[in-house]
Amino acid sequence: LIHFYKRERMGVLSLPALGATLLPFAGAIPGSIITRKNTKTWYEHVKKPSWRPPNWAFGPVWSCLYAGMGYASYLAYQGSEGDTLRKAMALYASQLILNWSWTPVFFGQHNVKGAFYLLTGLWANVAACGLSFYKIDKTAGYLMAPYLAWVSLATALNYWIWRHNGDRPEGKPQPKSE
Repeated sequence: LIHFYKRERMGVLSLPALGATLLPFAGAIPGSIITRKNTKTWYEHVKKPSWRPPNWAFGPVWSCLYAGMGYASYLAYQGSEGDTLRKAMALYASQLILNWSWTPVFFGQHNVKGAFYLLTGLWANVAACGLSFYKIDKTAGYLMAPYLAWVSLATALNYWIWRHNGDRPEGKPQPKSE
């Protein structure tokens, strides 16, 4: 909030800021459809660790993260030019593509091994993007930190699922033990 008080034109709605904030949601919509289709039929039946977040937490968390990264991109875009801007926006665009690609690989193809490797690339890309943003605008860099933390958790969760279910688990209901 302190950052907003420092900005001029506090009360003016900025369409570019709004557009940048909403952009990450564009790729999340198809992903949410894929996730919903596969949660009950597949994901519910794969082995998962006890420390995983509850299913209901993912939507609100991703909504906050998408809004934060979107606004961070706006701040970085406004605070830079030339090669610095091109590098920052290339990192941002590539991490969005990796982010949006994970759901079809994990939930759509049930390829948890491939999804894990995709997440490791995403983690490195988000870290580089956050550092790039931080050099331009500290708040933009800070806004990427929760995203990096969540991707770290997602990577650990994806790894656990891979190691305990195999590369492409079928996710069939487990017989009840008596």
